[in-house]
This record gives sequence, structure tokens and C-alpha cells, in this order.
Amino acid sequence: MDSLHSFGCSYHLLSRWCDTELSTNEQTRKEKTEAVEVLHAEIDQLQASIAKLTEDIGELTRAVAELNSDMAKATKLRQDEKATNEATIKDAGEAQTAVAQALTVLKEFYAKAGDATALVQQEPDIFDSPYKGMQSENGGVVGMLEVIESDFARLEADTTAAEATAQKTYDTFMTDSKVDVAAKSKDIEHKTVKKQDENQALTTKGSDLEGTQKELDAALAYFDKLKPSCVDSGVSYDDRVSRRKEEIESLQEALRILNGEDLA
Repeated sequence: MDSLHSFGCSYHLLSRWCDTELSTNEQTRKEKTEAVEVLHAEIDQLQASIAKLTEDIGELTRAVAELNSDMAKATKLRQDEKATNEATIKDAGEAQTAVAQALTVLKEFYAKAGDATALVQQEPDIFDSPYKGMQSENGGVVGMLEVIESDFARLEADTTAAEATAQKTYDTFMTDSKVDVAAKSKDIEHKTVKKQDENQALTTKGSDLEGTQKELDAALAYFDKLKPSCVDSGVSYDDRVSRRKEEIESLQEALRILNGEDLA
């Protein structure tokens, strides 16, 4: 009788222990499985974001390099163009001064001679027809020099205007480019910081995943150890609980019979 009672108590304790361990293990496996899935999803998201940030940073860096190269080329071209224009303006101004001085000398000469046609021009041998001289309203040579002076004046004015326009266009391009470079550089800075933060987060998530996976593996291994003692093959948990309840009731009934208790 005592042996049957002890067996019943032991069986009851084992059953309770199995139920507790299986329930706890099931909860652990469920929690760790969910945690592993969440960590995998977070890691995938971080890896995709880091890849996109890397791509964006690369494109922005190339764009900044191109802008800096374009600005350097534009500056070199502007310097060369400016030097050429300034030389042209200087030469045109000096030429006008020289022509003006020549006109002054000629006009004084003609005035003293009293006859604007006193300067006779010989017919060059290269002409087939008689050379008539360079005629104009103010006389041959004088008229020619006045036309030349006017041409130099126009060249100086046109070159000055072209230089001003070119400088304005250059200044606008440089201002816009510098603003663009500054914006892209700031964007690179922000994305680089974000990438660093996400790389750190990825490292942490990877460590968390490794630890959680080990905990899940341990829970799965423990479940395998519980199976021989606590899980009947092909029987559900609810059926097993019900069956153990019936077995315990049968044992309790047997104990009452052995103790001579009234079963009525």
C-alpha cells in the first residue's frame, strides 16, 4: 500500500514537473523564435539602409568632385579669357591714342600747307588701273585713319561689354556651383553619420541575434531531452494532460480500495 502511495505521489510529482518544464520551455521557444525573427528583419532593414546610404554617398561624392572640376576649368578659362580681353582693350586704347596723335599731326600738316590734297600718293605698281588714293570725306589718309580709330574704339567697347558679360556669367556659375557643393557636402556629412550609427546598430543587432539564437538552440535542445520522459509520441499535450489526470484518479481510487475506504 505504501509503495502504491509512493508511486502515485512520485508519478504525480513527475507529471507536475513535466507540465511545468514543458510549459516553460514552450514559452521560451516561442519568445526566442519571435525575437530571432524580429532581429533578422531588423538586420535586413539595416543592411538595406546601409547599402542605400553607401550608394547615395558615392553618388554625392562623385557629383561634388565633378562640380569642383567644372569650377576649376571655368576659373582657368575665365582667367585666360580675361587676360585676352584686357590685352585687347589695352591694345585698342593704345591704338586709338596713336591714331589720334597721327591725325593731329596730319591735320596740322595739311592746315599749314593750306591744301588738304597736297599729299600726293603715288600709284603702286600692283594696280592695273590708275591709283586714286584712299578717299573719304576728310581726305584719303585722314579718312582712313579716322575709320581705323573708329574701329579700334568699337573693338574696345565690344570687348569691354563681352568681358563684363563673361564675368557675370562666371560669377553666377561659381555662386550656384558653390551652393550646390555646400548642400551636397552637408548631405554627405549627414548620411555618413547615419551610416556610422546604423553600422553600430547592425553590430549590436548581430550580437543580440547570436545570443538569442544560442538561447533558442538551448531551449530546443532541452525540449528534445524532455521528450522521452514527458512527451508521448503521437499524443497531443491536452490529451496527455487528460490521460495523466485519469491515471491519477485511477491510482487514487486504487489507494482508497486498498485502504478499505467506502467507494459508495
